[in-house]
Amino acid sequence: MEHLPVEVIGNILSHLGSARDVVTASATCKKWREAWRCHLHTLSFNSCDWPLYHELTPNRLEILITQTIFQTKALQCLTIFMDDVHEFSAAPVIAWLMYTRDSLRQLHYNVRTTPNFNIIEKCGRQKLEVLTLARNSITGVEPSYQKFPCLKSLSLSFVSISALDLSLLLSACPRLETLSMVSPEIAVSDSQASMELSSSSLKDFSVESFGLDKFILEADLLENLHLKDCTFEVFELIGKGTLKVLKVDDVSVIHLDIGENTENLEIVDVSNFTIMWPKFYHMISKASKLRRLRLWGVVFDDEDEVVDLETISVCFPQLIHLSLSYDLRDGVLNYGLQGLSLLVNVVVLELGWTSITDLFSVWVAGLLERCPNLKKLVIYGFVSEVKTHEECQIFAKFTEFILQLGRKYMHVKVEFEYE
Repeated sequence: MEHLPVEVIGNILSHLGSARDVVTASATCKKWREAWRCHLHTLSFNSCDWPLYHELTPNRLEILITQTIFQTKALQCLTIFMDDVHEFSAAPVIAWLMYTRDSLRQLHYNVRTTPNFNIIEKCGRQKLEVLTLARNSITGVEPSYQKFPCLKSLSLSFVSISALDLSLLLSACPRLETLSMVSPEIAVSDSQASMELSSSSLKDFSVESFGLDKFILEADLLENLHLKDCTFEVFELIGKGTLKVLKVDDVSVIHLDIGENTENLEIVDVSNFTIMWPKFYHMISKASKLRRLRLWGVVFDDEDEVVDLETISVCFPQLIHLSLSYDLRDGVLNYGLQGLSLLVNVVVLELGWTSITDLFSVWVAGLLERCPNLKKLVIYGFVSEVKTHEECQIFAKFTEFILQLGRKYMHVKVEFEYE
């Protein structure tokens, strides 16, 4: 070890991550202390790494972090994640940001700070590539001089920002590829509660726990769109047909528009969502490259609607992974299984129920016949703690059905996931 270059030792210390482990390891010898001071590039203060963080007062913690950071000279990645009980004073936080602004490439910070100050004004903008910010506010964005020429990833959780400032912030990040927002507090200026965001470089966008009347996202290069636990009257994506992944989870939206050019869609994952099947199908019908389709816990707007397997098999010939879970009704079930086209490329089939009936076995059998090259079947179900005699009878019949199924499809691996 004594022959290792000091730069290599600095890299080793950086991979430890935890500030406490780095400080302990650097005490090994003079050479390791030099590596810590001059060649350490990653430092993390995380309350999950060391229980003693919880016992320190905010003031004592600020001193500890200050002493540690100020002994380094070339930090590139700084993480400060503390639990909700901590609240830092603005002065030491500004000092950390100013001290590291010439070298920092990644900043992850989630501690409430008082009084509020504009973090994006104090942090180093010229080299910053990743910014993860939580429980703070962003105000007064001036894109004319607050530019982030290298920023590729921006994550905002429980951050207060106006719609205008968010729009200006995106315009100040010409290379931004990933934008993630969780429970943002976004102030809008108009009475209709609408927001428009635009980015010519954005490839991945996700938003969770958020609501607006109207949300318009213009992103020509967007490949991944994930909406979770959101409420919109209108959500509109304006792009150029580059979308590959669409995930919608527990979203209430009256009008969802992802554009007409959906030829590049490869994954559609929709759960806990009310579907108008004709309209939804029309939205994704051109996705001939679709490889995974998941409709889980969906509710159909019209009770006579159902997932039409004939249409799916014809329009999505490259589909390899199909996941379906929704309420089954006798007449609707028969319609859904009509047709002769096979899902020849489907190798994984996931099926689920929330309330099991005898129809479920019929549905499973019908789907298996449509998937001649199936390799894996996964059954998801909900089992109540108190079961009626009728439910017990249904489970007994279903168990017998699965045994018969196993004899007929010996090449298919069957798994069960119950809750």
